Amino acid sequence: MAREQRVDNEMKFREKERIVRFVNKDVLKAFKRLKRDNPNLFKFINRALDDLKENPFCGVIIPKKLHPKEYVTKFNITNLWKYDLPSAWRLLYTVKGNEIRIISIVLEWMDHKTYERKFKYG
Repeated sequence: MAREQRVDNEMKFREKERIVRFVNKDVLKAFKRLKRDNPNLFKFINRALDDLKENPFCGVIIPKKLHPKEYVTKFNITNLWKYDLPSAWRLLYTVKGNEIRIISIVLEWMDHKTYERKFKYG
């Protein structure tokens, strides 16, 4: 029975439209500037966006107790995901959805050192 439920849930997931968006215009502009200022990072993030379109849950879920308060208050997130990029960069995003579509919303990206400070690991 559990296997049938898992297969049924997977089929429902595959039927949903999957979209990737940026949380606001400033983050989108910063992403577009990367094409000129840091082409490698731009390429890495583009690859991540493609992966998120394929599977919005391909990142690593961050436990709620570790969510930065600024994300909760500024973006009203209820979940937070981390996608590991090459060269120790991190892409942070949240997932929203309904019966029709799943939206991955890119919040920001940062290097590993900044990530550790933001999440108080170091």
